[in-house]
Amino acid sequence: MEIKAFAPAKINLTLHVTDRRDDGYHLLDSLVVFADLGDRLTFTPGPELSMDVRGEFAGGVPTDSRNLVWRAAEAVGWTGHIQLTKSLPHGAGIGGGSSDAAATLGALADQGHDLPQGLPLSLGADVPVCLEGRAIRMQGIGDRLTAVNLPHLPALLVNPNVQVPTGAVFNALASKENPPMPESTPEFESADECAQWLRNQRNDLQVPAMNVAPEIDQVLDELQMTNRALVVRMSGSGSTCFALYPTMKDAHFAAYEIGAAHPDWWCRATQLN
Repeated sequence: MEIKAFAPAKINLTLHVTDRRDDGYHLLDSLVVFADLGDRLTFTPGPELSMDVRGEFAGGVPTDSRNLVWRAAEAVGWTGHIQLTKSLPHGAGIGGGSSDAAATLGALADQGHDLPQGLPLSLGADVPVCLEGRAIRMQGIGDRLTAVNLPHLPALLVNPNVQVPTGAVFNALASKENPPMPESTPEFESADECAQWLRNQRNDLQVPAMNVAPEIDQVLDELQMTNRALVVRMSGSGSTCFALYPTMKDAHFAAYEIGAAHPDWWCRATQLN
């Protein structure tokens, strides 16, 4: 019997780098939400583990133990064929591989497979938050998660089709010790209220990412010029950037504008929550 799973894009509305441990892990304070678009997986039980990848961004995705999906399935002892349909760009700061792995763990757990303690975090810092799949404040190395209540946030995601290696961005970060977010996250009545608060927060990786991939600066400028954009920022370590809007109509109109001007960019209107 086939099992189906959805792996939504993860968006870091904020990303404060607060410290670096002796073992090299960075400590983060990040407000994370998820889009209503993402990758899809189908699991068909069988005697051996196998995998194929299709979709817009299938190129270059490994279909063996180098893939986090494979490693997640193997770790819980599941065997069979996995079909992964990649709709999210690679190296894009929106948790594609981590979300795929989290969707795998969630789907197989629903089928009765036990998740060994610490398994999600062992697959990657973003896997635990992606396993939650809802608005979360993520702290530490991705191991401290606190649910938050946010309104639905109409948004536009734009990626210039440039992959940004996370390691290079962290290496370019000038200061590893920066202030965290405020101790508590307010209750917001609207996307506008949320955006006003977000303007006083940061993504500490945005500037170093722009040094690695100057195209990010152009994307941010283009988003800033769209009508009724409330706040504009980069997600994760890049290169995907986002803008929030009062309504989905505004987000779709901005998608049309940027998509027409830059047909080679990945450009998607979505709702975040």
